[in-house]
Amino acid sequence: MPSYFELVRHNGNGDLFQAVELSLSALAEGQPFHLHVEGLRGTGKTTIMRAVKDILPPIVRIKNCLYNCDPAKPHCPEHRCLSAQEIQEIGSETIPCPFLEISQSAKIGTVVGTIDLAKLTDKMSPAASILPGTIVQAHRGIIFVDEINRLADTSPELADVLLDVMGTKPGRIQIEETGMPAVELPLAVTVWAASNPDEDPGALAQVRRQLSDRFDALVTMGRPNDYLAVHSILENRCKSDITPSDYPAFSIPVGLEKISVSKEIRNVLASIYVDFSLESLRAVQAMEMAAALQAVRGGKPQVTLDEIIQVVPLTLGHRVDHATVTNILKYLTHLNHPVLPVSQQANEVVPTPAAIGKQQSGSNPEQLSWWRSLWENLKKRASTNKAPETQPKNSQAGTGGGSSGGRGSSPQQQTADPLQMTIHAPRAKATPLAKLPVDKFISEDENRG
Repeated sequence: MPSYFELVRHNGNGDLFQAVELSLSALAEGQPFHLHVEGLRGTGKTTIMRAVKDILPPIVRIKNCLYNCDPAKPHCPEHRCLSAQEIQEIGSETIPCPFLEISQSAKIGTVVGTIDLAKLTDKMSPAASILPGTIVQAHRGIIFVDEINRLADTSPELADVLLDVMGTKPGRIQIEETGMPAVELPLAVTVWAASNPDEDPGALAQVRRQLSDRFDALVTMGRPNDYLAVHSILENRCKSDITPSDYPAFSIPVGLEKISVSKEIRNVLASIYVDFSLESLRAVQAMEMAAALQAVRGGKPQVTLDEIIQVVPLTLGHRVDHATVTNILKYLTHLNHPVLPVSQQANEVVPTPAAIGKQQSGSNPEQLSWWRSLWENLKKRASTNKAPETQPKNSQAGTGGGSSGGRGSSPQQQTADPLQMTIHAPRAKATPLAKLPVDKFISEDENRG
């Protein structure tokens, strides 16, 4: 397995590296940020995710606790009722951050938990006890599920467990065994998953839409499309003399609790949710959290529209169609437009989300601008040809003849009758067409047959 630092970054996997590091920042702060990556087989999705084990920060737990209890916040049945003094007497230890996987053949007992047969059959002190499963032992760490679309299709019970774990933050899990009381535990587990949407049974959003919505971000993995990237990938596979000391220093940016989100930004998120008819509130919650993590990554003290724009494709790509994502980005781009000079502010209108949604994707901005200008000029010329509010001297009220049309006494403006107007001939003769600068007024299409 190549190290995280040996992996080649190219235009196809850049979004995955970004999303992985955002999720790691959240994990370091004790906040799960669930991540799903889709893409063609063999493009390196699972390789990148598994290589993250090299850079995961260690955790401190109560000594020998299989539930990975934080000494400051114990949560397991054995330690949550103990005092701080008793926990101190037990002691603590530092272990690698958990990174565990759930396979397609996993059973519900191994994933959630089952009876601890070793303790039950202990001749010296037999006791009925629960042996925590994979998800429970991944508390404060990462669970990775490869081909999650297949798991959701063939193991609906495991999909239901993931729904409970990912439904809230922190999540929850309930361990049940016949003859023993149910044990419910809070869990802070980050779930990562990968899938090939072009293979059976299809994309996760089609197989289990509810589970797809649980993921905060969806990344579409691409293939490298330049020779140098492929050459570098092949070259790195042949390297065997790299040692950990050769790796660059890597630190996970933290400081999520210091990032402020203004009222204006939350108003924008609320507007997106309502005006673009998003279904799940998790969509805007994921946008806010991802934007805050992006601000941490960029060393900024607060969330701005720049961060919101950057995370929209990640957080909404699996929740709405491509056209809606595009319109949301247009809306945010208009809001983030620099302030215009005072002379132009009166004519500049920021489009609403509803107006953007009605725009046709094939509209030509230059063509629309030309027609708008023509229409404005026609309206101005029409207004100059209107008769004054007072009646002309030669009109007769109520006669129904002439240009009044029976409305001579009306105070409203009237359109002048061309037959009643005096037309003056031009002062000079018109220029013949042959003498006009053709190249200035007439263009030719060379490709026209």
